Amino acid sequence: MIKNVVFDIGNVLSKFNYQEHFRKFAKDQETYERLLNATVMTPTWDELDRGVWGEQAIVDRFVEQDPGIEKEIRDMYAHMDGIMEEYPYSTEWIKSLQKRGYRVLIISNFSELILRTNRKEMKFMDVIDGGILSYREKVIKPDPAIYELLMRQYDLRAEECIFLDDRIENVEGARAVGFQGILVTSQEAAVAELETYLV
Repeated sequence: MIKNVVFDIGNVLSKFNYQEHFRKFAKDQETYERLLNATVMTPTWDELDRGVWGEQAIVDRFVEQDPGIEKEIRDMYAHMDGIMEEYPYSTEWIKSLQKRGYRVLIISNFSELILRTNRKEMKFMDVIDGGILSYREKVIKPDPAIYELLMRQYDLRAEECIFLDDRIENVEGARAVGFQGILVTSQEAAVAELETYLV
């Protein structure tokens, strides 16, 4: 029986609005694509979420990917506010589950930088029952360790947990340790599928 509903953040509770955000720092389509390819599309972005490297090391590594757009990269990195946009339904969705007796937690690959600059777009953080942000624990999905850490910290049983994420590899990572899992493609579909697991 499911007792714990575990959410990802990006594109589940808040839109990871990187495409629109990055366009603010690009003068044309070519620069925009180069900006993406030097930053969010690289393994270095995962290291931003992992939280092991310092922020200066991260931005320097982005610049190494494409020195010709150093100004744009540094401008973007210095102005991360606006890269997240909270979905209007998130807080009420969480509260509705809690009223029905479910514990609501999060597991998210998330950087301290984006949390610091976008906390206003994460009001749901004020009502959740806890969770794991990758930068704090130095581990990212889909490493089994991040799901196991949640279970240890909150004394959970895997078979009583269901995890919702917009990336299949992260859902599969949760399933591998015994969670049920839902791949989120829309809120409506996720709500409908989640209900099939709940009493």
